[in-house]
Amino acid sequence: MTFFTYDFLEFALNDVFDILLVSFIIYQAFKLVRGTRSVQIIIGLFLIIGVAFISFWFQLEGLSWLFSNLATFGLIVLVIVFQPELRGVLAHLGQSRLLRRFVMLERRKSLEEVNRAALRLSELRYGGLIVIEGRTGLRNFAESGKLLNAELSSELLVTLFTPYTPLHDGAVIVSGEFVTAAAASLPLTTNPRYRKLYGMRHKAAVGVSEVSDSVVVVVSEETCQLSIAYNGVLHQDIKKSEFHDVLSRYLRR
Repeated sequence: MTFFTYDFLEFALNDVFDILLVSFIIYQAFKLVRGTRSVQIIIGLFLIIGVAFISFWFQLEGLSWLFSNLATFGLIVLVIVFQPELRGVLAHLGQSRLLRRFVMLERRKSLEEVNRAALRLSELRYGGLIVIEGRTGLRNFAESGKLLNAELSSELLVTLFTPYTPLHDGAVIVSGEFVTAAAASLPLTTNPRYRKLYGMRHKAAVGVSEVSDSVVVVVSEETCQLSIAYNGVLHQDIKKSEFHDVLSRYLRR
């Protein structure tokens, strides 16, 4: 279906769909990088594109030759620079509603044990970092620690985070009804919002939530506060009386 024709240009229904699709992709890309250091990189990238456009428009042979050769490596450079964001996009695209419902059934089994463990850790003033795996696998992070594959229980979680024990430092990864690993290393967030005001546990919690659909529980050793990280956002200082309900809401997402 053609809406109108002007000279040699035609504007049809597929053009409308094309424009809407491109606009949606650009909008989602900006949402993804908002509040991260990637914003500055994108601004610099647009400046380079602007200079390249000017060089071709005014036929500046030297600059045109330079940008033509740099374009060969541009895609590789972009993939390297935006690797964390690309991982987050691919993980988000892979989350279908059907698979999410299956994950919800497994997450309900871990809700009670993790809730009891978090409250107990807070009472004992023990720090804790518990990653509840969703549909996105965390095998690469689990292998950085000690593989356990032990049945999940609040007593086990509290024991793992007891100070001065061999496995208390690092993250515990929970998958379904099992603790798959302890003392695991997680990626730290690069979001400047969490750069200065938070400790390593909180930065690691946000970092792993940026690259997966996991729900991460953090217990502060200094303040005993309970926090939850999900989708790159940290929900802080949750009241103990409300923690079960808040955790349940995140696990249902």
